[in-house]
Amino acid sequence: MLAVVIPTLNAATRLQAALESLAPGRERIAEIVVADGDSTDGTRAVAEADGARVIEAPRGRGSQLRAGAAATSAPWLLVLHADSRLGPGWPDALREDGRAGWFRLRLDDPAPAARRVERLANWRARRFGLPYGDQGLVLPRALYDEVGGYRDMPLMEDVDLVRRIGRRRLVELDAEAVTSADRYRRDGYWRRPLRNLACLSLFLAGMAPERIRTLYE
Repeated sequence: MLAVVIPTLNAATRLQAALESLAPGRERIAEIVVADGDSTDGTRAVAEADGARVIEAPRGRGSQLRAGAAATSAPWLLVLHADSRLGPGWPDALREDGRAGWFRLRLDDPAPAARRVERLANWRARRFGLPYGDQGLVLPRALYDEVGGYRDMPLMEDVDLVRRIGRRRLVELDAEAVTSADRYRRDGYWRRPLRNLACLSLFLAGMAPERIRTLYE
């Protein structure tokens, strides 16, 4: 059984699609927890209308995810961003071999530049064991607890966690996480990936996430 954890911040316009994408696997979902960072729109109403439990958490994806996971008890965790939705075949892609799994990234934009970003993101996840949070993550709670779970970080919480999990305990799942391309359309299909790469490089080099956030923002 799965506990789904979704961090949110003013996500009312996207959250409904994320919740609806869970429908094919509802019989395997024990609970859905939305960890909200004090949204001022209708995020709570959207979540509760779909049967999710909303908890308040200190703003920041790392702290919200940590609080969301702590509020659940199912033996498996499924972490999903509010602007992502899972492909229809995702329940059949789940594995029960004790490893963590990530979904192939798909952007909701027909532009060729979006395909380039997808290929690079999925290659990074396969080659280096570094899937980002917008690719979703499924993992046993025992493994989550073993590595210490999410840390209270302003960003890079996803990379920090999968590095502690380790590449050998990460596997690609045969399904997609379809994610909003709004950030790429706004910031540019070259500029945003280069900025993300710069942030990743600084983090891997040991720079504190608090300092990296200045560049990211």
